Amino acid sequence: MDVFTLYAGQGSLAAVRAGDEAIIVDAHMPECEEVCQDQIEQSLEHYLTKSKVRGLILTGLDKDHACPAGVESILIKYEPDWVMYPTYYKDTDTASDVFSIIARQVSRREKTSRPLTRKSVRVDTVETRFLTGLANYFTLELFSPHLDDMDSSNNSSIVLKLAGLDQTGFSYLITGDTETAGWDSINQSFGKYLSSDVMAASHHGSRTGVNAKTLLLVSPHTVLISAGVENSYEHPDGVAIQAYRKVGAQVFSTNADPEGTCFLTRKVNGIFETRAVGHFARRAANA
Repeated sequence: MDVFTLYAGQGSLAAVRAGDEAIIVDAHMPECEEVCQDQIEQSLEHYLTKSKVRGLILTGLDKDHACPAGVESILIKYEPDWVMYPTYYKDTDTASDVFSIIARQVSRREKTSRPLTRKSVRVDTVETRFLTGLANYFTLELFSPHLDDMDSSNNSSIVLKLAGLDQTGFSYLITGDTETAGWDSINQSFGKYLSSDVMAASHHGSRTGVNAKTLLLVSPHTVLISAGVENSYEHPDGVAIQAYRKVGAQVFSTNADPEGTCFLTRKVNGIFETRAVGHFARRAANA
């Protein structure tokens, strides 16, 4: 198992492999100074060459997680079995466009041998928080959203633990843009189940995404932050970085390099390692 955290500007895009399968998390494919959609697509393609993409998880419906161009690119190129998103609708052009794209792809594939299935999830409406039948080499454990806590689009984010079932498997906590109050509720209901080896920092390393009790409960070895170079939000926040460093042995942010950096995280001989990699397209261009 490994996790590929792509530099996608001020947004999120990652992919996870286990066995011969992969799951893509979020779909931000921006056009910005440091990276373009073509570079991101080629990097993702290179990573997924030998993997069957089982699903696409959109942790939220804001553009920095569910970019319409990215969603369409992934659904067309990789034809995943399913696309998952929170049972929450924010009336924006982005959300409307994303749902239109999903509907077109569902229609296009409905009479084929591999139809696209929509998975709208909310933890208070599923029979069990373990979402079964979605992959052979992964378990998916859902912690959020919950109707009682959906006071904003951020706190309607999917929080989910992916665990790989191959020989190098580990646990990876997906967090979306969940904020402190949302974490309080998750801690209360599911705190003893949150422990994970690797954690995606919530809300791009924002101070509002940090919850001290959550970090102690998760107790991650590695924290991965997705943030844009010189972004206007000044993510990641210094206070957040300090908090992550107190609990994690390693903390990495995609905007640490002036051109942005991707990270590949894996476990080798029982030891976690994360190495920085350039975008595949950029690396080829400079070769």
